[in-house]
Amino acid sequence: MAAAPVSDAPLRLAVLVSGSGTNLQALLDADAPPFEVVVVGADRDGTGGVERAGARGIPTFVCRVPDFDTREDWDAALARLLAEHGPDLVVSAGFMKVLGPEVLDTLRVVNTHPALLPSFPGAHGVRDALAHGVRVTGCTCHWVDAGVDTGPIIDQRAVRVEDDDDVVSLHERIKVQERAMLVEVLSRLAADRSWR
Repeated sequence: MAAAPVSDAPLRLAVLVSGSGTNLQALLDADAPPFEVVVVGADRDGTGGVERAGARGIPTFVCRVPDFDTREDWDAALARLLAEHGPDLVVSAGFMKVLGPEVLDTLRVVNTHPALLPSFPGAHGVRDALAHGVRVTGCTCHWVDAGVDTGPIIDQRAVRVEDDDDVVSLHERIKVQERAMLVEVLSRLAADRSWR
């Protein structure tokens, strides 16, 4: 059996954000990571994620759906903006848009989700888990495909639901596990690049 591809060069990451950018910050704060964030893109103006990247001198862009005639045009523009920076991998880090074929056919993408997939996919995983009454939920890192949170699972972390949890308190505990998981997953993907 052939050895898995190994590279000494850092894994080049493009990170997509829609909000405060705490997953991005976990990547930026990682201790001697085998990856580097080469660009951060957002789907809206004024995100904390873009501000965090700018503070580190990382190139940023904003690609808003309303600025395009069709969703397909937006997807094509996003694919071009990402490709300009030559990423090895795209990280959907709290990015609240479904990526289309222009991006997914040209770039590998990983996503984190605040539930134990395949349970509770979509934009309200924490709320839905609480409403269902589960005692354990968590977070998932998965490859992105054309569906919504349906791609192959890379890793998961469990988080116990406490009796007094609400969506905010449970989500905060999930985020702690999600950030650690993302750094570990990307470190593994940097070490073994047979997925490329």
